[in-house]
Amino acid sequence: MERTIQKKLSVGGDGWVTVDVYGEPDTPGLVVVPGVMSDAHTWRHVAGAIDAWPSVAVVNRRGRAPSGPLTSPYSLRTEVEDLGVVLDEFAGTRALFGWSYGGLITLLAANERPVRQVIAYEPVMRPFGRHALPDLKTAAETADWDRCVEIVNRQISGFSAAHVDDLRADPHSWALLRRLSGPLYAELGALNATPPPDVMARQADQVDLIIGQCNRGTVPYGTSFDHVWQHVAHAKVHELPGQGHLAHIEAPAELGRLLDNLAAV
Repeated sequence: MERTIQKKLSVGGDGWVTVDVYGEPDTPGLVVVPGVMSDAHTWRHVAGAIDAWPSVAVVNRRGRAPSGPLTSPYSLRTEVEDLGVVLDEFAGTRALFGWSYGGLITLLAANERPVRQVIAYEPVMRPFGRHALPDLKTAAETADWDRCVEIVNRQISGFSAAHVDDLRADPHSWALLRRLSGPLYAELGALNATPPPDVMARQADQVDLIIGQCNRGTVPYGTSFDHVWQHVAHAKVHELPGQGHLAHIEAPAELGRLLDNLAAV
């Protein structure tokens, strides 16, 4: 489906978030919450591949233009409250889908309000990437965004130096990653500062957790996924063949089809 409108919503204080809406903007559908190093634009191909819902609303979380900057103080509570504003705007939302840090946000939001369905792709939770916080703090304080991109890929995701070199070889992609790394330290800090509740998605009628086949049982995403799973007792687990954490970039059509297949009847 095609993007039809972009909405700007006021959130706490002087903050605001934008939401890219695909399909029928006045018909309740799926709300998508991206994670770190990601924005609404990077999810456009997945949104375009989805057919099971009449609309797909992709949240551009704060810290990503054209949404407003991160505010101080900033926490996971901030993100959950922002998502609450989005859900109030898109009343009757049928399902929530979150990726990585966004997956954690959706699971926490479903503790506070009834949600028909929550789908989360490799959600992460504390402790995750905590060892990289000192280096990220230094890089953020000196606005060394190249270093931030290197840290998230090498120290957190565990990719090779050759992988980072390949990313750097594409000036457009590298510039995007530099821009998206701006809120990274604050987001990872917020993730690790928040003790997880014993139960998540308590008010969701249905919870579906997705893991990429390549990350099953591996550090860091597979092990964090297993940790989250322990806190969502009623979740069903699904595997996306041949994929890792970046399925929205490397296999958006396949991810879109899986989401269609998981749509609650």
